[in-house]
Amino acid sequence: MSFVDRTAPASGWRGFALALPIALLTLVPLLAVLGLALTPQADIWQHLWQYVLPRVLTNTAVLLVLVALAVLAVGVPLAWLTAMCDFPGRRFFAWALVLPLAIPAYVLAFVQMGLFEYAGPVQAALRELFGSSRWFPDIRGSLWGLVLVLVLAFYPYVYLLARSAFLTQGRRCMEAAQALGLSPLAAFFQVALPLARPWIGAGLALVLMEVLADFGAIAVFNYDTFTTALYKSWFDLHNMAAAAQLASMLVLVVLLLVAAEQRSRSAQRFHASPSRHQRIALHGAARWLASAGCLLVFAAAFAVPMLQIVLWALSVWRTDLNADYWGYAWNTLYLGLITAAVTTVLALLLAWVRRRHNDPLTRWTVRIAVLGYALPGVVLAVGVFVPIAWLDARLMAWLAPFGIESMGILKGSLAAMLLALAARFLAVAYHATDSAMQRITRSQEDACASLGLGPWQTLRRLHLPLLRTGLLSAFLMVMVDVMKEMPITLMTRQFGWDTLAVRVFQLTSESLWDQAALPALAIVLVGVIPVVLLMLQTEKSPR
Repeated sequence: MSFVDRTAPASGWRGFALALPIALLTLVPLLAVLGLALTPQADIWQHLWQYVLPRVLTNTAVLLVLVALAVLAVGVPLAWLTAMCDFPGRRFFAWALVLPLAIPAYVLAFVQMGLFEYAGPVQAALRELFGSSRWFPDIRGSLWGLVLVLVLAFYPYVYLLARSAFLTQGRRCMEAAQALGLSPLAAFFQVALPLARPWIGAGLALVLMEVLADFGAIAVFNYDTFTTALYKSWFDLHNMAAAAQLASMLVLVVLLLVAAEQRSRSAQRFHASPSRHQRIALHGAARWLASAGCLLVFAAAFAVPMLQIVLWALSVWRTDLNADYWGYAWNTLYLGLITAAVTTVLALLLAWVRRRHNDPLTRWTVRIAVLGYALPGVVLAVGVFVPIAWLDARLMAWLAPFGIESMGILKGSLAAMLLALAARFLAVAYHATDSAMQRITRSQEDACASLGLGPWQTLRRLHLPLLRTGLLSAFLMVMVDVMKEMPITLMTRQFGWDTLAVRVFQLTSESLWDQAALPALAIVLVGVIPVVLLMLQTEKSPR
């Protein structure tokens, strides 16, 4: 008697029926947004085409192109240097260059704004040295400043995947290329880079999806893209229909990027070289230039911003560390704990169903369930709000004969926020849980079945004890992501129910950089947790 359901591949309906309720978390918001795209309103589309879309489309396209080029120029060389070369500080920079992932883009945005604006320390130092800083470009509302922030925030995606690709190649392919008469530089461009292209393409797709989803950093620089236009349509113009139509267009763009990322990942079919390989020793000025380049990126993306955040936080903590601040911290922790608990349980059930039913229908249902992480938070906020508003209207109509009047029952509730956050971060919990599930062998499950244990008993007595570490990792990663998340919480929260991320947005909207540093510091310190877990995991890979 085998634990695995052998009848599932024939019909596929059993696994589909079990996974579908979980997949509805993502499917319902997605269909709500796409449904609005299929039922356009002429007056709204005329307004969007005339006043909004030309500027938003142009700004978004320009931002994506510039960030893509800059991320490739930063992430790929750093990956090559730390993976294949030997220079002073290489061991430190190999993991330190991942640390910028701990700083959310919106935090890095206001720090860079505070550093480089006219009243900031950089221009103040320039005025001390040269008597004037008028020649220094204005960072407020500047495209170059926004590109700089997004590149420093997101280059680790390309860096990590490209470094993994270079490590799997080892030095043998380079030695073979040089034996054929290619110089080291030519061997890099003609051999190593083409072999790493699927990994680099996947990392670039992740970066572009993060740029499309970003709201906080773009709002700090007052640069209009899809996310800011959607937010303004909803909250400033109170035009929910226009916001929904913009969300539907953004979904189509994101789905195209997801398809491209999946295609890049499916192309990763290269065999790894032995884990130990001799690195290319850099000599003379090259070794110090490599160290200086890594140090410059690390300082700009992590060390200097962290130092500035700490200095600002030390200047205001006596006055700002009050009951209100602890209220924001408690709301943040409370929301993170609840969302993490819900998503971890759902991820366990989803991984268990996927384990037992390996049919195509179940696989596609699971893919849809974890698609929410690719969708921007503003899109999920709209997608959850639309059906909840419809349901609220029906509930209020049903309660009206009883004399019960309400502005809304579900809108602005914790339940609505949890639905959107669970859809967004279910993928994070699922991948951590499913990875741990793969370590459990089929023979262990078949042994339980031979002892007469049913599927649920096997889940309780075999899977849960062995999945304890994976479930804990899933719980922690989701909790940290929720505590850092801004757009969903900002757009679906009840009025006055603020978190640390929302507080950062409110203070940075008024250019109160020093006061925003205290909640930002707490967010960054929490954000270090998944980065440390990631670095510990990469330590197991070849170095």
